[in-house]
Amino acid sequence: MAVLPWLYPDRAAALLDALRQRILIIDGAMGTMIQRHGLQEADYRGERFAGGYDHSHGPGCSHGAPEGHDLKGNNDLLLLTRSDIISGIHTAYLEAGADLVETNTFNATSVSQADYHLQHLVYELNKAGAAVARACCDAVAATTPGKPRFVIGVVGPTSRTASISPDVNDPGFRNTSFDELRDTYREAIDGLIDGGADTLMVETIFDTLNAKAALYALEEAFDARGGRLPVMISGTITDASGRTLSGQTAEAFHASVSHTRPLSIGLNCALGANDLRPHVETLARVAGCHVSAHPNAGLPNAFGEYDETPEEMAATLRGFARDGLLNLVGGCCGTTPDHIRAIAEAVADLPPRALPALQEHAA
Repeated sequence: MAVLPWLYPDRAAALLDALRQRILIIDGAMGTMIQRHGLQEADYRGERFAGGYDHSHGPGCSHGAPEGHDLKGNNDLLLLTRSDIISGIHTAYLEAGADLVETNTFNATSVSQADYHLQHLVYELNKAGAAVARACCDAVAATTPGKPRFVIGVVGPTSRTASISPDVNDPGFRNTSFDELRDTYREAIDGLIDGGADTLMVETIFDTLNAKAALYALEEAFDARGGRLPVMISGTITDASGRTLSGQTAEAFHASVSHTRPLSIGLNCALGANDLRPHVETLARVAGCHVSAHPNAGLPNAFGEYDETPEEMAATLRGFARDGLLNLVGGCCGTTPDHIRAIAEAVADLPPRALPALQEHAA
């Protein structure tokens, strides 16, 4: 089978060249920063979804129906109603030292947007997410010649799992399927590509079957376009068991997805850097591609907040880099531009993890 060329050869070459030179910095939490704005229902609705608009019927339909469903908390929707806030967050991370920013599209799939009756907006949300991040990256890169910035198109895990029953009394029941997930992922992926993403990240993977549906949809999208983008994969270890929610260790997770030959594989969310370290060590040992880590700012406290300071987190992640574990590093829940600035400074003088020479095995 022929290997597809890069859709954007210059951008892909710039990203690969940067990875050879240094540890690249991924941005931090989007939700944490949005929470700081104290947004209310009106912010999420904006003019487009203001009172009296029955958004379940799609754009342009106003039937004088009751509002019906609250939109507060649908952070992805801010791309259409308060894009200034999302742009400001992206820019703050870029100015703090991020080389790559993640689009605000974690829940921009029809499965997740169904909670708000906004499934019809999935393509639009993803295209807008990539376009907003693209504009921020280009603006900041223009001020730093020789240091390009890159957009990671985020493909989130959805709010359902294809491997596990949500009903403890019916272990064989599933509330989604591989094909349903593939279709919803494909719609999101097309929007991210059309909006200008440099790379696509299937992230916060708690169920590897969900991830396989996303990776399948990626390949379908690439085949349809006759070209591809670099693909990043990031799983999440859910607790002290050292396994994903669907039961895999980091090594088993790697074995399940490495056939897609990703640009990077890594771990994010759920744990702080200290607890995540042994699992990142495993990936650094077995992965033939780049390794990423963007952990939380420690574990949540009794109030659901994260207490690990930028200095504490940066010191721990410097240890990762010093020991040759990292090619890309950033932050997840609870992290801020201050965390990213401290992390960037902490790893700036350390080389990236060397990629191992891949061995060819006879069939």
